[in-house]
Amino acid sequence: MKITNGMQEFFLSKIKEVLPKNISLIDTVAEVLDISYDAAHRRTSLKSKLSLEEAIKLSRHFNMSIDKLYEVGLQNVVAVEKTLIISSQEDLEIYFKASYENLKQILVMKDSEIIYSAKDLPIFYTSSDNILSRFKMYVWLQLLSENQNAVAFENFAPSVSLVTAASSLGELYANLKVTEIWDVTTINSTLKQIHFYYKSALLTETMALQLCDDLRELIESIEMKVVNDPQYQLFYNELLLMNNTVLVKTPVIKTLFVPYTILSYYKTSDTETLVQVDKHLKRQMRNSKLLSTAGKKEQRIFFNKMYKKIDALRYLIEAENVLDFE
Repeated sequence: MKITNGMQEFFLSKIKEVLPKNISLIDTVAEVLDISYDAAHRRTSLKSKLSLEEAIKLSRHFNMSIDKLYEVGLQNVVAVEKTLIISSQEDLEIYFKASYENLKQILVMKDSEIIYSAKDLPIFYTSSDNILSRFKMYVWLQLLSENQNAVAFENFAPSVSLVTAASSLGELYANLKVTEIWDVTTINSTLKQIHFYYKSALLTETMALQLCDDLRELIESIEMKVVNDPQYQLFYNELLLMNNTVLVKTPVIKTLFVPYTILSYYKTSDTETLVQVDKHLKRQMRNSKLLSTAGKKEQRIFFNKMYKKIDALRYLIEAENVLDFE
């Protein structure tokens, strides 16, 4: 990606704004980039171009979004930061801890909220010390690990520190102001995972049925949140499928997370993009039913769809065991 003079000038001006008046921009650029004074002077005077790597290094040093580089010149380009690629228990633990620290910062800011377009069950609901949460960890690591050896769920042993990190994240999410948008398929992937690993003989019938029970308990707890938690809003969209996009809104900054693998996200604070996504999500909400104000009948219709799906999987597992002709 070529950096134009206009982009570089604007980017450097934003850095200069955060520098104390007695600190030289040239000296600062030279120090951060580990280059000579003359080389830094050529960049600040626009006689030499900043490389993208240098721009990233400067943005990180000043805790400034690299998106500032693109606010002039290329309106159709959005700079993104990638979250960690997960392939091991250690990576997953780091992921949970980083998510915890990010949410902790949001929790202390008044009028902050998370909007979650839930294609799957939000990860925070399966971040605790129960069988369903351990099963989800098992599935993620089976799908993401470079080691393709199939391991039975009963032989999967997450570390104590991993379970603790997951539980801390789940507890924190429960105290945030959250808006979730679900469609009728949000629960499907978890149901499919239970059935797949049961059919693959990596999950016993007893454990598969226990997972169905745990999933039902989770949906029951969400139904209670809809009724009793004023900080929680659940929208039911009957027209569109969700995509696991997460928009974090604080009085200071907005951040968008867009999935590119199962648990990894592209992260951006690009102003124009955030305005567009915010409008898009609000449009989705206008075309959805807000279950907390929809009345008991609408709430029961929605949650009964979830319960019937779970019951159908239970019946399927039990029937396959009874009708085993082999």
